[in-house]
Amino acid sequence: MPCVQEFGIIQQFDPQYPYDEEYLPEKYGCVAVDDDYIDDWWEGLAGMKVYFGTLDRPETGLARWGITLIPPESLGILYDVVKGDPLFGERSDLPPLLRRIEEAMQGGKWMMHYGV
Repeated sequence: MPCVQEFGIIQQFDPQYPYDEEYLPEKYGCVAVDDDYIDDWWEGLAGMKVYFGTLDRPETGLARWGITLIPPESLGILYDVVKGDPLFGERSDLPPLLRRIEEAMQGGKWMMHYGV
């Protein structure tokens, strides 16, 4: 099985919840993306404001080997990078991810990212 990174929606974001202490992709309806393809996204995501695991750790980009909390205001950057992937039309894992991002954007929700 290839290494994957997973993205899902946090339906009720709680700033006090210890998101960095769990691995529950089913809880967030995560979709998996092959890790090899995400390599091309790092530069485009470098300015995306996020948190690594908790709100006490503001960062940018994605935590490659950890948990990233993506606030609603950063989802546009993620959307543009995914939609702009040159292989978007050839990769079956990207349309479901794009739909999850759109759903989060429409609802003003945070997203959860689990690195490899």
